[in-house]
Amino acid sequence: MADRLTRITTALAVLAVAAVAAVISYRHAYELVHAHGESGITARLVPFTVDGLIWAASMVILDASRRKQPVPPLAKWSLAVGIIATIGANVAHGLNHGVIGAVVSAWPALALVGSFELLMTLTRSATSPEPTRTDVEHSPEEALLAEYKASLNGPGRPLSQRHLAERHGIDRCKVKRIIATVDQPNTT
Repeated sequence: MADRLTRITTALAVLAVAAVAAVISYRHAYELVHAHGESGITARLVPFTVDGLIWAASMVILDASRRKQPVPPLAKWSLAVGIIATIGANVAHGLNHGVIGAVVSAWPALALVGSFELLMTLTRSATSPEPTRTDVEHSPEEALLAEYKASLNGPGRPLSQRHLAERHGIDRCKVKRIIATVDQPNTT
């Protein structure tokens, strides 16, 4: 319960900071785009393309993490370019006021990117827990057997041979032999 409360309050804090920072960062980017020749709908939408790129890249990275797949290089590259673009736009907006003005203007973009990445880290850790020491020490056959036994005690039907074979990368005939040991009554 304490872990869940920690995740929820952290997520709420991150979302609040991100919302405020997003509004300010958007305004800075909009004013920069408008000051450099774009107007109307174009000036209003260009800032969304920067933050949209960060969002899309982060979602691809999150998906790869959930699937335990390597992160696509394009996602890493896009995230980096998006971060550089949003920070650069905010710095450029504040340069008229000197170095301190540039730093102050950059802060909302840094807070937005930092908050969003903290939220992604929280999401990744909540959806893909670290394997326990006993999980790492089990052979695939032992892990399969333990998972099958656990499914016998749970609600619903036991896990199928097909599911277990696909999940553990073991031939279905071998899966059948492994789980047959569980179904046999103890003769001792």
